[in-house]
Amino acid sequence: MSNLLEIKNLSYSRNLHSILENFNLEIPQGQIVGLLGANGAGKTTVMRLIAGSFLYRRGTISVQNSQTVAERKSKVSFTEQASHLEMNAPLSKIGDFYNEIYEDFNLTNFKQLLAELGLKIDQKLNQLSKGNYRKFVIAVTLARNVDLYLLDEPFDGIDSMSRKKIIASIISWKPDSATILVSDHHVADIANLLDSVVVIKNKKVIAKEAANTIREELGQDIETYYESYYGEENDD
Repeated sequence: MSNLLEIKNLSYSRNLHSILENFNLEIPQGQIVGLLGANGAGKTTVMRLIAGSFLYRRGTISVQNSQTVAERKSKVSFTEQASHLEMNAPLSKIGDFYNEIYEDFNLTNFKQLLAELGLKIDQKLNQLSKGNYRKFVIAVTLARNVDLYLLDEPFDGIDSMSRKKIIASIISWKPDSATILVSDHHVADIANLLDSVVVIKNKKVIAKEAANTIREELGQDIETYYESYYGEENDD
């Protein structure tokens, strides 16, 4: 299986603060991968660097063999890109806006995803609760037809029943060839979604393992595996 995402020897600092050092990661095509780590470990930074929101000077990032920011942006859909929208606009107009600026945006899929997640197309963005806003972000992110989806804390503010519905939608809407990189503070919430797990600590990847190997060979659930690297530190 070929790698869709390759990060090699990546280092990144912000405001003279080192966040990532000699960071290396390879993710095969078609997988759903959990990016796990404590608050401040660099999960969101990694996604922003992949998406081209942050620029780096050392190392390389390649998505489907494309390394330039412009090329990567055409292959990546990132939940954070749904920010800075007109809050008074109805979801229908936001869908039309995305349809104009992204050639890969599927307006029909967007409307169907909204319906699946219990949202109405005529609702305005500023009328949505925190949980429903997160549902909208997931819908608009998944409605693009790209190689790599970056879901950063997608279930923040969403109740347990809705999380199950969203996970089912992610699984059903994901193209077989697409790859999803997802992070969440609540590891148990995304465990059943994952094909493999990546753990970040001390500015780099310290563990990467297939979910089936963790469960069947190591005899652990995903949360226990993660806590073996962080333990009580993650409560800070």
